[in-house]
Amino acid sequence: MLSNRSQTSLQTADILIVDDTAENIRLLSALLLQQGYDVRKAINGKMALMAAQTTPPDLILLDVNMPDMNGYEVCKQLKADAKTSRVPVIFLSALDEVTDKVKAFQVGGVDFITKPFQFEDVLVRIQTHLKIQDLQTQLQAKNDQVQQAFDHLKQMQAQLIRKEKMLGLGQLVAGVCHELNNPMSFIVGNLNPASVYVETLLAVVNAYQQAYPEPTPAIAAMLKEADLDFVTADLESIIKSMRGGSDRVCTIISALRNFSRLGEAEVKAIDIHEGLENTVLLLGQRLVDKPDMPSINVIRNYAKLPLVTCSVGELNQVFLNLLNNAIDALERQFVQSPALDLSPTILLSTELTEAQTITIRVKDNGVGISETVGMRLFEPFFTTKPVGQGMGLGLAISYQIVVEKHNGQLSYRSTPGQGTEFVMQLPLTLTNH
Repeated sequence: MLSNRSQTSLQTADILIVDDTAENIRLLSALLLQQGYDVRKAINGKMALMAAQTTPPDLILLDVNMPDMNGYEVCKQLKADAKTSRVPVIFLSALDEVTDKVKAFQVGGVDFITKPFQFEDVLVRIQTHLKIQDLQTQLQAKNDQVQQAFDHLKQMQAQLIRKEKMLGLGQLVAGVCHELNNPMSFIVGNLNPASVYVETLLAVVNAYQQAYPEPTPAIAAMLKEADLDFVTADLESIIKSMRGGSDRVCTIISALRNFSRLGEAEVKAIDIHEGLENTVLLLGQRLVDKPDMPSINVIRNYAKLPLVTCSVGELNQVFLNLLNNAIDALERQFVQSPALDLSPTILLSTELTEAQTITIRVKDNGVGISETVGMRLFEPFFTTKPVGQGMGLGLAISYQIVVEKHNGQLSYRSTPGQGTEFVMQLPLTLTNH
């Protein structure tokens, strides 16, 4: 069911009738005015283009055969102009050849009605395409809001990179999440109604077809050539994309919230090796055999270490990020070079230095990191993973935890095609909290 606002919009829709026959214009205009539509008229192509460009209508009924400029050319120019490109065009013509109808759809028309026509048929098609246009407008508005949310996040990235330190990032990100929550709630809350609109539209079309199971030959030919199946599939695809986009933004907001609450973790003395082993256990399903690659071998080279006072949850998050990145690098290595005779391996090693700091190394023999990528490796939101598979926050968060929160160091060494080693250095006692 359409909202009250949408119903009102459809009832007062602005329809432009373009026909060089005055009688046709008078007939259609009178009938549409009786239905409550606003009607404008044009008797040739030039007048139609001027009227549409001055104030774009909600729908155009366009005759094909007109002097100077035929309907096909008018439609081409309408679709070439950004201001009028989204206005649906229904062709009205005495032409009944398949080639004429195909050409109408090729130049951008949404429907083709053959003269002489039944007004009930014209009215149903107008209502259908106005509803389709209304749904597409609503979906586009929601899509624009999602894009604005992503643009807002990208602007935040630029602000974060300019900061020499990330001490104030938590409060900043928390504010962004709060600001994004309202528009995202609106988007998510309207996805289900949008789906209902599509179902309603399909039901209307289906009911009309059932009410007229034996259409005239002209209508049957027109339905055969109509593009309603594509429009239906495209609407469903748009809604699916909207759901994916909103889920994506919600996931990013959740990650940013976690990012802004890093100071809440418990501080205590722990066994570093226990944290590493718990993380390996957590990632067990990613380490086993897969159809496209063998299991990943995890080798330990642990030194005898004292307990380390640290923020436990945060440090475990660093281990998780580094190990996940190592597994991703190994998987990409085997996708890019499936014939490579190589055993995928992750080496975990620890040592106690003379300066009484702990060194933790996570090394893999995956694809490695190029120098260009390495220059931006710890930037927030920077990722080399495909769209939808990474947010570019893992290493940025890890850097903040190790360097800013624990007064340690986080660096890496890598050779493209041979592997990467991340090196973390921590003091025995957390003094920066």
